[in-house]
This record gives sequence, structure tokens and C-alpha cells, in this order.
Amino acid sequence: MKRRDFMLAAGATAGVLMMPRMSFAAEGVVDIYFTSDQNVIDFWTNVVKPKFEAANAGVTLNLVDGGDGAGVSAIGDRALAALASGTDPQADLFEGFDSRVTVGGIDKGLYVNFKEANLSNYSKINPQAFDIETNMPYRGSQVLLAYDTEKLDPANAPKTWDDLVAWIKANPGQFIYNRPNKGGSGGNFVRRAIYAVNGNDPSKFTVDNYSPEADAEMLTPAWEVLKDIAPSLFEGGAYTSGNTQSLQLLGQSAVTMIPTWSDQALSAIDQGVLPETTGLVQLTDLGLPGGFTRLAVLSNGTNKDIALQLCDFLLSEEIQSAVLSELGGFPAVSWDYISADLRERFADIIPETIPNFPSGDWEKAINDGWYRAVAPNVDPAS
Repeated sequence: MKRRDFMLAAGATAGVLMMPRMSFAAEGVVDIYFTSDQNVIDFWTNVVKPKFEAANAGVTLNLVDGGDGAGVSAIGDRALAALASGTDPQADLFEGFDSRVTVGGIDKGLYVNFKEANLSNYSKINPQAFDIETNMPYRGSQVLLAYDTEKLDPANAPKTWDDLVAWIKANPGQFIYNRPNKGGSGGNFVRRAIYAVNGNDPSKFTVDNYSPEADAEMLTPAWEVLKDIAPSLFEGGAYTSGNTQSLQLLGQSAVTMIPTWSDQALSAIDQGVLPETTGLVQLTDLGLPGGFTRLAVLSNGTNKDIALQLCDFLLSEEIQSAVLSELGGFPAVSWDYISADLRERFADIIPETIPNFPSGDWEKAINDGWYRAVAPNVDPAS
């Protein structure tokens, strides 16, 4: 999701192609294709690339904006064809990509198994971040609560879902979230309400267990909760049209608290979009949903071994700390491997849980159900 629109760079970053194209593979030139936003590519350009190249003489990281997931997926399909023909895939590493997307790719050995790659830092990965062994997490993001500490004492900031609902109702007009189909911060606030009425048990929801009967049983109680708090929201029941608008309202002191992406909030504070007095807190009974961005390395890439060295480097304390302090993301390694000063600085947002709600049919049902049951007077297309 291209959610950080206020952070997009005004022009192309030097050395980064703006459209995906296959290049001729060269020894020592690692071709990396991205699906993430420009701010992530900027992080690689300004932090990862110079540090890795300085430590590995003769190596060049070629950072290529893949445009979106579909663009990188097409390169993955070509790489699979190259594997069958024994030719050069002209790519080495995919960023922000799920290796499962390439149909038959994992079974045919297109992607490196990271567990078997003998990376020195692999054991440091946060257990909550693990997926499958051909996807390596290297940064995360999670929805949390951002609030104005000049209006709300941090000691009184809600730490559980029930406390949050009680706070919203006790402070009418001081909370707002965006419509669930207009940005992940509001969408994941809605999903947290769904978890709350289902015993705070994320395992009850999977990609393939949606049914109309499950919809009625598991979503309807959440609509009742959200309808109950609606009159206590900003302007008696208003919703923003996106993540950025929510941040703007908080920055203007129009509201006291919003749900927001962790990386977006940290970057907004760093850039002055939010004041330095902004507080950040995560729920402790069950965190608001989030997820991790992963890497995939092509087994037939010319520079596979260097790409794996890069993956190991990305899990180092230096880069994982920079993910937090420079990019505004969450580390993919356990927080024990982050410097003590950063752990102390971000103590209130270190997640105990990072639930990841499935998409597919559940996503459509949540969006449709919210508009129908919670906000019937809001136009989904507006």
C-alpha cells in the first residue's frame, strides 16, 4: 500500500530506475528490485548502499524501482523461465515481495531457503516476523496510537482495547480514524475491534475460512462496538479519507488521539508534521495489526552469494537500528539486538504481539460491512 504520500521524494533518486527493466547482469553488481515506496528506496540509497559497498570493495548495489508488486512479479516469472532454460535471470534480490507469488517458483527451487543459507544473523530474527523460509523479514510496521501529550498525560494513555473504548467515550470529539478502505491505520483499527469481539484471537481468521455465516457471527458484534463509539468521534461521527488526513488533524490539535502506522508517525515527528510532544503507545492486551516487509533471493542469480551477504548485513544491529531511527520502521530482529538507548526511547511502542489480519474475502467483507452497518451515510467512493 502506497500510504506515505507526504514523504514521497520530488524526483528520481540518483542511481535508481523509476520503471522496472531487465539489465545485463554483471559480476559484483547486485540487481535489487523494489515494490516499496520511494522513502524506502531513499533509505537504501542513503544508508544501506554506501555502508554495504564501503564494506565490500568492488560490489555495487543497483537499486531498481519495480513500480509495484505486479512489476516485480513479472520479473520473477521471467526468472523462473530462466531457471528452466539455464540462462541468466538478470536479477538477484526482490524487496517487499512474497516468493509464493511466483507460481511454481518455490517448488522448482527458484528462491533461496534462508534457513539453510547459514546467515550469521538469521537466528536474531523476531519470532513474530517469521513467515516461510524463502521470505526473509528485514523491517516491520504496525498500527499504534499517536496522541498529544500536552492534552493527555502519558500515564493515562490507554493500554488495552477496553481502556481505549472507554477513553474515546469519555473524551467526545477527540478521536478519529480513517475509513477502512482508505488506509491501513483506520482499516487496522477496525480489525482490532473485530479481534476484540472474538476473544483477541487472531488465529480465528485465515485467508480461506471466510463464509457468509462466519461473517455474520464474527463481524456483526464488531459493528455494534464501532457504532457505539461513533457519536464520540470527531465532529460527532466523522471519519478521515486517509492516513495522512488523520495525521494532519492530530498535528493541528484538532483531535487528541489517532491510530497511525508506526513508520508514518515516527517519520512525521522527525519531519515536523507532528510535534515532538507527540506520544506513541501500543496496546498491551493485543497489539493493533501490522506486518513485516520481506526479501527473496533468486537461487540462479549471478550474484546470489553477495545478495545473501547483503541480507545478513541488513539484519545487523547497525542497519536494524537505522530501520528504526532513520526509516521509522520496526526492526525485524528481536528488540534485544537493538541498542539500549533506542530500546529505552521507544519502550512504549515495542510490540508484544503483531497480529496480521488475512486479506482476500475477509477484506471485502470488512469494508462492505463497515459502510453498511457503521457508516451507512458515508459514500464508499468519496
